[in-house]
Amino acid sequence: MRYLLLSLITLSSFAACKAQNPIAFKNTEIIYGRKDGMALTMFKLAPKERSNGKAIISVVSGNWVSSYNYATYLTNRAKIYVDKGYTVFVTMHGSQPRYAINDEIADLKRAVRFIRYHAKEYNIDPSHIGITGSSSGGHLSLMVGLLDDKVDTASKDPIDKVSSRVQAVAVFYPPTDFLNWGQEKANLTEARGLLALAGVASAFEFKEWSDSTRTYKVIAEPTKLAEIVKQNSPIYAVTSDDPPVLIIHGDADRTVPLQQSETIIEKLKETNISNQLVIKKGGAHGWDNIGIDEQQFISWFDKYLK
Repeated sequence: MRYLLLSLITLSSFAACKAQNPIAFKNTEIIYGRKDGMALTMFKLAPKERSNGKAIISVVSGNWVSSYNYATYLTNRAKIYVDKGYTVFVTMHGSQPRYAINDEIADLKRAVRFIRYHAKEYNIDPSHIGITGSSSGGHLSLMVGLLDDKVDTASKDPIDKVSSRVQAVAVFYPPTDFLNWGQEKANLTEARGLLALAGVASAFEFKEWSDSTRTYKVIAEPTKLAEIVKQNSPIYAVTSDDPPVLIIHGDADRTVPLQQSETIIEKLKETNISNQLVIKKGGAHGWDNIGIDEQQFISWFDKYLK
C-alpha cells in the first residue's frame, strides 16, 4: 500500500509539466464523432511529400484526461513520425471526471474506424494503422489494440460497420492490470481515497442506467465492479490474434510500477504475440529527451506496418 500511495500522488504531475512546447507546424483539426452534444476531435498531421501511406494514432491522454495543452505537445512531438512519411492523428477523447475509462476506449475505437473509413481521402492504407500513447494514453492504446473487434452491422452509421483493429502498438509506461497493482491481488480501485488524491477516481466510476430513477448510477457492488475493472485492464484482453506490442518503461517509475509492463509482456509471450519490453535505466514516469527513445517506436512501426 505504501508503494501505491507513492505511485498515485505523482500520477497527475507528469502530464501537466510536460505540455509546454508550442505547435511547430500547421495541422488540420477533424471532428471524428459527437456525443452528448459535444465534438470528438483529432489533429491530422500529413507529410507534405513522400508519404508512406501509413497512419499513427497518437492518443492525447494523461490521467485519462485529454487536454488541449497536451495535444499541442504531442502535435509538436509527432514531427519525428511525419518526417518519416507517416500521417499522424493526434486524437482526443472524452475525459474524466465526466467519462470513465470504458467511455474513453469507445471514443478511441470510434477514431480508428473513422480514420479507416476515410483512408482514401487521407491517402493512407486502411490496413496499416498503428497506435501510441504514454501512461493512461498507453493504457488506452493497449485496450484499443488488444480488445476484440466488434463491428455493428446493424448501425445506420457506416463508420460503425468498419473494423477498429490496429496493426501495431508502441507505448510508454502503461497501466495494464488494475487488479494487481505493483503486487499480486492489490486492487487499485479499492484505494478510493488514494485515487481521489491522485485526481483519477472518476476514471474508475463506471456507470449503468437505472430505469427506476432514469439516471446513470455508479456501480459500487464489489464483484460487479471487479469484473468491469478486469474488462478494462489490457492484460486480460490478450488473445492470439493481437497486434505486435512494444513497451518502454523506466525502472525508477514511482507512478506506474514496472511490474505492469513486465506482466503483460509475459502474457504476450505466452500467447505468441510479437513483443518487446525496453527498460529505461533510471527512467521515472517520463524523462528528459524522451523523443530519442521514441525513435524505437518508429522502427517498430516500420517493421510491422508493412
